[in-house]
Amino acid sequence: MKRQSRLLEMLTGYAAAHQHPVNIAVHMVGIPAIMFGALIALGWVSIEFGQYSLNLAWLLVLGFFLFYLTLDTLFALVFLIVAGLLAALALQVSALPTATSVTVAAVCFFGGYLAQFIGHAIEKSQPVLLKHPIQAQLAAPFFTVVEAFKLLGLRDELFTAVQTSVANRRKKTTDSG
Repeated sequence: MKRQSRLLEMLTGYAAAHQHPVNIAVHMVGIPAIMFGALIALGWVSIEFGQYSLNLAWLLVLGFFLFYLTLDTLFALVFLIVAGLLAALALQVSALPTATSVTVAAVCFFGGYLAQFIGHAIEKSQPVLLKHPIQAQLAAPFFTVVEAFKLLGLRDELFTAVQTSVANRRKKTTDSG
């Protein structure tokens, strides 16, 4: 029950600023682009343990996966598959000549953020990133997985609960303001 409550709270907080379909569509492209750019950059750094090497890109994916497991097992597993594929591709790009990999990483990372700000301008809402930067970084990749489920018509009861929670939160804000 506590796990479900944390999931609902996180999704409500994030969904409240992501209601407009254009903003959501922009985020479905922009967030993976940002992640891809970051994973390319993290692919340049490995930590050596004797004969073993751990790349920071894989460490980030593992860290997010473990956090997401505390929220929802199915969403976490889907994230792991998608992020694993993204990391594998990012590591291929990070092995390209420096000028190429830096350019791809920068275009994806900064282009993804630019797209996010455009999406929020269309929605007329402040990005979560400006209010809660760390929470936004943790929630955004999870949100894309959850939103994909919504687009596929899966787990409708969760989305109904999130929308109800968003409406209640807005009503409280309106009533107290």
